[in-house]
Amino acid sequence: MPLTTYGGVFLFAPPGGRIVDLFEDKRDQPDLDGEASAVMRMDRTPLAERMRPKTLDEVVGQEHLLAPGKLLRRAIEADRLTSLILYGPPGCGKTSLAEVIATVTHRYFERTSGVLANVSILRALLEGAVQRSKLHRIDTILFIDEIHRFNKAQQDVLLPYVESGAITLIGATTHNPFFFINAPLVSRSQIVQLETLSEDAILTLLERARVLCAGELDKAIEIEADACRHLARMCEGDARKALNALEIALLTTPPDADGVVRIDQAATEESIQKKAVLYDKDEDSHHDTISAFIKSVRGSDPNAALYWLAKMLVAGEDPRFIARRLIILASEDIGNADPSALGLAVSAMRAVDFVGMPEARITLGQATTYLACAPKSNAAYMGLEKAMADIREGRTLAVPKHLRSASYKGAGTLGHEGYQYAHDFEGHVVDQEYMPTSTVYYEPTSEGYEARIQQRIEQWNQLRQKQRRQRKEASP
Repeated sequence: MPLTTYGGVFLFAPPGGRIVDLFEDKRDQPDLDGEASAVMRMDRTPLAERMRPKTLDEVVGQEHLLAPGKLLRRAIEADRLTSLILYGPPGCGKTSLAEVIATVTHRYFERTSGVLANVSILRALLEGAVQRSKLHRIDTILFIDEIHRFNKAQQDVLLPYVESGAITLIGATTHNPFFFINAPLVSRSQIVQLETLSEDAILTLLERARVLCAGELDKAIEIEADACRHLARMCEGDARKALNALEIALLTTPPDADGVVRIDQAATEESIQKKAVLYDKDEDSHHDTISAFIKSVRGSDPNAALYWLAKMLVAGEDPRFIARRLIILASEDIGNADPSALGLAVSAMRAVDFVGMPEARITLGQATTYLACAPKSNAAYMGLEKAMADIREGRTLAVPKHLRSASYKGAGTLGHEGYQYAHDFEGHVVDQEYMPTSTVYYEPTSEGYEARIQQRIEQWNQLRQKQRRQRKEASP
């Protein structure tokens, strides 16, 4: 029996039968319930595919790479590209950018995948590019999606063709290329990091999709602003996810009595299968929730901190924003009471950036509970604020001469001398003036590790007093 696929489903046709009979003939039959004819029918090509940009100006997001005057845009427009590795999260536009590059530079676009291609397939594609260049003087872009899935042998096959310029390689990966792609191939390519699309970028795409679908179907389409914002937030910067969800909503929503297809928030919640959470970025709910989160961590309540963290994650907050706030808190509210807190928070941010959602939530949960349960001290933060306030109020002090640089000839004639090397003294501390004031800025608490710091400062003060007595006794 002949085998084919339709909409991702494998179908067997009986002898003498046609696969198309299963669908086209039924579409011509009368509608028995009177509703199916009202539901929109669209091109079987997925909306995300139909929405792919054709020019650089149609690419949404990635302004750091493609805004007018940026290096990558200039290289594309001047057709002076080297091989590229496009590194970024799913749905940020890696494939779309590769296709646009091929269009703008008038190169033949050959596409394969790290999942499907083996060495023999690669060699055939590469030799085809060589022959195309020799016979027709047409350059080839070989786009390899998920290039990180190639093993070393497969990646090595590409090297001579990339090095000779027989092809322009554009690899796409969601994994850090410095870890997952061979160093020789990385060194011959330019690493281009794409960013997660912002909510504004997703909203722009959704509006374009609405206009496109309305034109294709010759029907008015209205999408509630809250419905669009919900999709933009829930897709987590993944344009494909947002467009797929919108397409499902459009395909399953019949027009009303006026012939208008109206998409409300309930439809988008069903299509993306995530309920809306009251959490408007850049508005009160956003600021209130992050405030509650930080104050719960500062107040040593890990249960409340986890709840507010969960609310932000479910609502689609950028996990990197949360990680940055934890880093600030680690210094401001924990400080030297637990010096390892800052290192853990920075590690969490790096892990979040490397792993991405949804797994990054695990790292954020660990960091949140650790910081919430850590001993607290804002002594370092308050000391810095006090010193900065003194300077802003005009208390700018001159550097004592014995602390000024003496590493150049003639420094002694300026009086830059008399510095005492601390390591030459007991306890590695020496009683000399380090600033011309006795103001105390850092007052460590008795919390956590700061208790030891407090003891150490007291010991140093005792040693300085001892040195003063010794100098006084030694003076005539």
